[in-house]
Amino acid sequence: MPHGSGALADGDNIHDERRRDRLKAGVKKLAAVPLSVRTGDLPKRAASAVVMIAVAGGALWIGGLVWQIFIALIALAGFFELVRIAGRMSQNKAVQAATFFIGGVYIAWAAYRLGGLPQEVVLGIVAVVIATDTGAYFSGRTIGGPKIAPRISPSKTWAGLGGGMLAAGLVSLGFFVSNGGGAFTVIGLAAFAIGAVLAIVAQAGDFLESWLKRRAAIKDSSNLIPGHGGILDRIDGLLPVAIVSAELWYRVHP
Repeated sequence: MPHGSGALADGDNIHDERRRDRLKAGVKKLAAVPLSVRTGDLPKRAASAVVMIAVAGGALWIGGLVWQIFIALIALAGFFELVRIAGRMSQNKAVQAATFFIGGVYIAWAAYRLGGLPQEVVLGIVAVVIATDTGAYFSGRTIGGPKIAPRISPSKTWAGLGGGMLAAGLVSLGFFVSNGGGAFTVIGLAAFAIGAVLAIVAQAGDFLESWLKRRAAIKDSSNLIPGHGGILDRIDGLLPVAIVSAELWYRVHP
């Protein structure tokens, strides 16, 4: 064998192995996850969502004391989940107490504001939050691209945020037009802008809860809702939007 031919052969083998590895990686990326795996918990999630919408929608429609009690129960469940998160975040009692105190004020403030707003405003807030989540999900999955904060929430992308802002802005504008406002007016543009900003606020609330759960090394705030996790997992975006929307309603709304 000529001098150096062994090294060449080894180099060819390494090259072939790397090529096979790249091929295998490509096949894995192209291979679709079976539909049964991807949608295995879909019926449970759908059933839970229907129940949540029915209960929350019914309480809001009845209004009055029923709505107040419903909000209080949701806030109470959020407090219990916050205690769990705070306890897992740190063994330091002072840190636990501070986390619960600040988080408790945050939840109580949002609950207080939601309880005092008119029904149509609450409906608009919920619609904006849902639009944000929906727009972010579909645009993020379709476009992909750079992540916003991969260490906190790996699935959130800038494209998703843009889609959420667009969807929330259109919903906000739709509510404005349905109340007699003009779509192509300065106030209509302001309504769209408010919805888009509220989408950013909702995403900030989502990131906050994700950060707390990562610090606590847990996936969900609880397992209270089948297929959806806990109460805080469902209202993480609603809490800050309720606070900001209420301040806009009471301080800016004519």
